[in-house]
Amino acid sequence: MKNLRIVFFALFLLFVSCQLSLAQCAMCKGAVETNMSTGRNVIGNGINAGIAYLFAFPYLIVGVIAYLWYRNSKKALAQRLAVQARVRDALRQ
Repeated sequence: MKNLRIVFFALFLLFVSCQLSLAQCAMCKGAVETNMSTGRNVIGNGINAGIAYLFAFPYLIVGVIAYLWYRNSKKALAQRLAVQARVRDALRQ
């Protein structure tokens, strides 16, 4: 029963996110129509910059998280090795 609830909740979230993403398409269409009505033929510049912005930031966020994870795991490994060395030295004496 719990798994069924999780599946329904996931489907609900998927449905809601699809509706939100469809709303954004109208915004892009409006921007293109405004540029066309003013006579400027530089339609793609603003849209392409927005797409590049939206494309780059998720990868940047994942990269920062991966770097922080790597740095913290490196510190933890160094601490574990230091403790092992101290224990080894204590057992030798």
